[in-house]
Amino acid sequence: MMDVPTLASMNAEGRKPDVLFWVGCSGSFDERAKKITKAFVKILNHLQVSFAVLGKEESCSGDPAKRSGNEFVFQMQALKNIKTMNGYSITKIVTTCPHCFNTIKNEYPDLGGLFDVQHHTQFLKSLLDEGKLSLKGGMFKGKRITFHDPCYLGRANKVYEAPRDLIKKLDAELVEMKNCKSKGLCCGAGGAQMFKEPEKGNKDINIERTEQAIEVEPDIIAAGCPFCNTMMTDGVKNKEKEASLPVKDIAELIAEAKEL
Repeated sequence: MMDVPTLASMNAEGRKPDVLFWVGCSGSFDERAKKITKAFVKILNHLQVSFAVLGKEESCSGDPAKRSGNEFVFQMQALKNIKTMNGYSITKIVTTCPHCFNTIKNEYPDLGGLFDVQHHTQFLKSLLDEGKLSLKGGMFKGKRITFHDPCYLGRANKVYEAPRDLIKKLDAELVEMKNCKSKGLCCGAGGAQMFKEPEKGNKDINIERTEQAIEVEPDIIAAGCPFCNTMMTDGVKNKEKEASLPVKDIAELIAEAKEL
């Protein structure tokens, strides 16, 4: 049984966590993404980080509605979440979803939601820098790992080094795709495209991106976004390489390295 306290339960005890873990819709309901959520929670518990989740009080960040053009629904979702979090006097948020990260960080302030928001790779990197997280040695030593930059983490928010620093600390060999960092290629899920079939074209973009990953001959494709994880996994399956080329979130790599 995992220890995942809710804000409501902590508040009832007169306590307040250091950080709110914003799980997100994908991390809450998608079977694959739930594994990322669990891996991150295992790390937080292992490091004795004071955290809590909103649980049933958490609603969608509103990102899909906004990206698909429904500003009204976005603002309804956002205002509801902001009211809930302000009610608990939340100041610091960490999330495993770059879509939630970008929306809460950059678009909630205009609606009264002023929070210090971090992606989980940034948060884990800060714990590493503070000496609270150690990644020396382990099962990934010498493994070739390529990192796919999520659009809303990389190009939208210029977060490139935190996930890469974590991979390097696993003693793995970081191998870069030809399109990386500021020139990273989208997996095809952003802008609410995750929820519809792609338009007709010569090739689906996630296949193109997967081919770029395969080119550098990695042992593992690392991701930092549940949407990217889905799209890259689908790409790997398309190439019939799912048995030999796993797609893993950074949190999963760290949890495995720590044998959590």
